[in-house]
Amino acid sequence: MEAAEIEGRIREIVERVTVEHGLEHVHTEIGVLGRNAAVRIFIDKPGGVTHEDCATVSHHVGAVLEVEDWVNSAYTLEVSSPGLERGLYKREDYERFAGRLAKMKSREAINGQRNFKGRIVGVEGDKVVFDDNTNGRVKVPVGSVVKANLEIDVEEEFRIAAEREKAAKLGGG
Repeated sequence: MEAAEIEGRIREIVERVTVEHGLEHVHTEIGVLGRNAAVRIFIDKPGGVTHEDCATVSHHVGAVLEVEDWVNSAYTLEVSSPGLERGLYKREDYERFAGRLAKMKSREAINGQRNFKGRIVGVEGDKVVFDDNTNGRVKVPVGSVVKANLEIDVEEEFRIAAEREKAAKLGGG
């Protein structure tokens, strides 16, 4: 089996396992870790994933890979949450996280720029609408995005923490 076929088959397995367990398959990366291959699986669910979720996916995906035995080399299997600055990989990600801060890199320059930092507005057709801090509103074709991820909105995080603290005082008082 060629590398592209192996990647595709692993992604199919991960997708099936995550759906069966009520999880979102965010992304799978296949790379090198030392001398071995590394399979990194990122999963999510509303409220965040637990250690148990990661262990379950690791166990089930690992079992299928062992039984099917078509991975010809040693590999490390890693399963984790996508983190606070999660990567954005699909059109649906940009729709879901509209209004959030993000960074994005485009394959082709748009208005002389390939790196964008600002806020996701949404999606129009096959383009991500993005309010860039430098050039204002730009439309980047989804297929042109090389890398994109959310950024932590520190002001928003402080506001949420203050609201929680206030609610706790009111509830406990």
